[in-house]
Amino acid sequence: MTTTAFSTLPLSAAMLANLEALGYAAMTPIQARSLPPILAGSDLIAQAKTGSGKTAAFGIGLLAPLNPRFFGCQALVLCPTRELADQVAKELRRLARAEGNVKILSLCGGVPFGPQIGSLEHGAHVVVGTPGRVQEHLKKGTLTLSGLNTLVLDEADRMLDMGFYDSIAEIIGQTPARRQTLLFSATYPAGIEQLAATFLKNPQRVEVESLHDDSQIEQRFYEIDPRQRFESVARLLLHFRPQSCVAFCHTRQQCQELVAELTARGISAAALHGELEQRDRDQVLTTFANRSLSVLVATDVAARGLDIAGLEAVINVELARDPQVHVHRIGRSGRAGEKGLALSLVAPAEAVRARAVEELQGAPLNWCELDGLKAGSSEPLLPPMTTLCIAAGRKDKLRPGDILGALTGEAGIPGAQVGKIAIFDFQAFVAVERGIAKQALKRLNDGKIKGRSLKVRAL
Repeated sequence: MTTTAFSTLPLSAAMLANLEALGYAAMTPIQARSLPPILAGSDLIAQAKTGSGKTAAFGIGLLAPLNPRFFGCQALVLCPTRELADQVAKELRRLARAEGNVKILSLCGGVPFGPQIGSLEHGAHVVVGTPGRVQEHLKKGTLTLSGLNTLVLDEADRMLDMGFYDSIAEIIGQTPARRQTLLFSATYPAGIEQLAATFLKNPQRVEVESLHDDSQIEQRFYEIDPRQRFESVARLLLHFRPQSCVAFCHTRQQCQELVAELTARGISAAALHGELEQRDRDQVLTTFANRSLSVLVATDVAARGLDIAGLEAVINVELARDPQVHVHRIGRSGRAGEKGLALSLVAPAEAVRARAVEELQGAPLNWCELDGLKAGSSEPLLPPMTTLCIAAGRKDKLRPGDILGALTGEAGIPGAQVGKIAIFDFQAFVAVERGIAKQALKRLNDGKIKGRSLKVRAL
């Protein structure tokens, strides 16, 4: 039997105290099985679903041998998308709190190159990035990997799906032969075998259960007429009334059409797909994470690396063509011990896909009748919070405390009515309870933030 206490691992007292402070009570199955070989210095292939705690597994592993006094890149984490890279960097920063002065840098495309060069010149211990942008920095000589101890390939199957094999191979070609390589993948296609055989040395294999427990995620399948797909989504939302839901579509156009339909019915919705500008992506993800957007309508680009606490429901607007993708999609809900709901719409032409899901799950699907749904309330489905956007950010030395102080200072708004604060380079977002949004907006526009009058608008 594998013991699940972090104290059984050879970790520093500071790291153990930090894990306790972060609420890491016991190891998840992937952590319990992968951390001993990682800390022993072995190469590793780990097969685990999103939401299994894998980021903390490789995060604790790569931070353990780090030397904070050496300001070169000692660990590199490659991720398929910007969202996942940002998520991983954020989690690593939390884990690194135990060690003073560990610098973690995110290098992704879609954001200006110059500031990244500046950050690299100051030195970074850990780099988290997408293959294309990391490759660009290596070519320009702004990033060197000669001091690398640990290379992590996160969601390696997704990176291969996106055509990154050659980029990964080229990046690995610039790392020391004595490095430790950790490969995490949800599925194990032939390309992963090839990657592992070429770049890993005698790797240990770890696999944890990749299907979701029915007691954790309740799945319901509804047969529909394809012409009524969008109307059916609205019916599900108005019946179940989730405060936060991801609706998965196949194409950008389907996302945009569904958002238009839902918005017309008074349902708070926004689209997330691969062709959004970085600023718009930041805005959509921030408003969804801070609970001022009820429905995120997304393509599968967002299916990985999207970790939203308290996601109540997932809707498959159309069944995924690959049953493994279905498992990932529904895994966005029911995380960290919460109950989740996965609702799938199936047109007659998608019966083959439904059978594939049934086969993978090894259990009959739970078919339900759309007609059996009560309309619920026809009240608009609005989120509990509203986001205010401030026209200043990190580059203007704005900090979360400055915004909180401007809202709550001198008998202002109670701190309990202020939600998440997110600060980007040139703008910042703060969530406030919907009922006090006008008052909060007036307070910020009439007053000063950090001694300055800044432009603020409600999204």
